[in-house]
Amino acid sequence: MTEIAAVAPGTWLPSAGATFLLIALAEIGDKSQLVCMTLAARHRGLPVVLGAIAAFAFLNLLAVLFGAAIAAWLPEWVVTAAVAVLFAVFGISALRFEAEDDDEEIAEKPGHGIFATTFLMIFLAEFGDKTQIAVAGMGSTADATATWVGATLALACTSILGVVAGRHWLNRLPLHWIHRISGVFFLLLALLAVLRLLGII
Repeated sequence: MTEIAAVAPGTWLPSAGATFLLIALAEIGDKSQLVCMTLAARHRGLPVVLGAIAAFAFLNLLAVLFGAAIAAWLPEWVVTAAVAVLFAVFGISALRFEAEDDDEEIAEKPGHGIFATTFLMIFLAEFGDKTQIAVAGMGSTADATATWVGATLALACTSILGVVAGRHWLNRLPLHWIHRISGVFFLLLALLAVLRLLGII
C-alpha cells in the first residue's frame, strides 16, 4: 500500500508564500496581465478582475490536481489555434470601433459578458502555459492546498495591478486610441499563437 506523506503543519505558510512570490514575479508583465490591462481600459474593472481570478483559480486547481499532465488533456495545437482565433476576433473587433461610439455604450455592457470574456481569454491563453506547469510542479512537491492558494493570490494580485493600470493609465487616452492599441495588441498575440502553431517560435 502506498503511504501518503503527511504535510508538516509549519510548512503550509512557507509553501504558500514561496509559491506566491515565484508566480507573482513570473507573471509581472506577462500576457495575462496585459490582457487585463487592455480589457479594463475599455470595460468596467470589477468584472475583468473577477473573470481573471476565476480563470486562474480554475487553472491552478487543475494544475495541482492533475500535475503536469494537464497540458495533455487537449493537443497543444488545438489550444494554440483557439487562442489565435479568439485574440484575432477581439483584435479585429477593437480596430473596427468607430470614434463616434460613446463611453456610455461601453459602460453599459453587462458585467456577466465582460466576466465571461475575460475568463475565456485568460483560460485559453494560460492553459498549459509555463506558469501552470510551474504550479503543477510545485504542487507535486509541496502541499497542494498551499500551492493553489499562493498561486491564485499571486495571479489575482497581478490581474488587479493590470486592471488598475488599464483604468488609470490607458483610460487617459482618447477612446478610439484605446481601441486601436488593444486591437493591435490582441492581433499581435494572435500572430504569436499562429507562429507557435507553425513551429516557427
